[in-house]
Amino acid sequence: MAAKILVSGVSGPIGAMLLPALAARGDEVTRLVRGQAVGPNQVCWHPTQPLSPQAVSGFDAVIHLAGESIVGRWTAARKKSIRDSRVLGTQHLAQALSKAGHPPRVFVCASAVGYYGNRCDELLREESPSGTGFLADVCREWEAAAQAAAAAGIRIVQVRIGLVLSGSGGALQSMLPAFRVGLGGRIGSGQQWWSWIDVQDLVSATLHIMKTESLHGPVNLVAPNPVRNAEFTKTLASVLSRPAVFPMPAFMARLAFGQMGDELLLASQRVEAAKLVASGYDFQRPTLEPSLRAILKR
Repeated sequence: MAAKILVSGVSGPIGAMLLPALAARGDEVTRLVRGQAVGPNQVCWHPTQPLSPQAVSGFDAVIHLAGESIVGRWTAARKKSIRDSRVLGTQHLAQALSKAGHPPRVFVCASAVGYYGNRCDELLREESPSGTGFLADVCREWEAAAQAAAAAGIRIVQVRIGLVLSGSGGALQSMLPAFRVGLGGRIGSGQQWWSWIDVQDLVSATLHIMKTESLHGPVNLVAPNPVRNAEFTKTLASVLSRPAVFPMPAFMARLAFGQMGDELLLASQRVEAAKLVASGYDFQRPTLEPSLRAILKR
């Protein structure tokens, strides 16, 4: 049965796959957009400002993906922008939904595996405690900001998303130029775990979450086979038929990217999608090499 869906953050690689998937089901999609709304299927908002409950009333589900990009040097101003776009945006949306005349049945709100911080070889499930660092702090506040919706009786699901593999942007696309010319390689020791997910599974899992009433609270969205960075970079190079012999030492990652290098590139997060698998979700692309070959058409 077709549903009315409100979606934020539609311009990224997840939105590029999610919107066609919703349209294929016959769903009526309305976008939350910054600036002036230009059509009947758009609602204007600014994440740092309150939102009218009337504007978000009447939807069956809300999927909230919006957030400032975390790629780049984290200056004090950039950190504030990253935090505010997620925490204030979620807080204002959740508050508006809690007061809506016709609230949604489910509110799916993005979070990230950065919640766990740098955890070496520890196996991380949804009940694992949060870690330390800027990203862990942001994720904790981000998830807490949705509680106004939960208090109003809306089923909320905070999806902790891993490294998204997509052909239309994101981390993989930023890595490709160096690897395509044979200049790629492991980062630091290469022993840090990278928990990844194919964007096709991310979208399918989101649709599964929307209809699965038993899922609520944090849900890890990662493939069932995380890999160490050395294996990830070696596999990517192999799929591209290139060597992976130019490692980036840890000090160079920190020099080039600052705190982002430590918390994104060098941090180790071995995450398991325990709740998603237990709910019956069957991954379409569970292993890295087939996923990369499908995305890169190799």
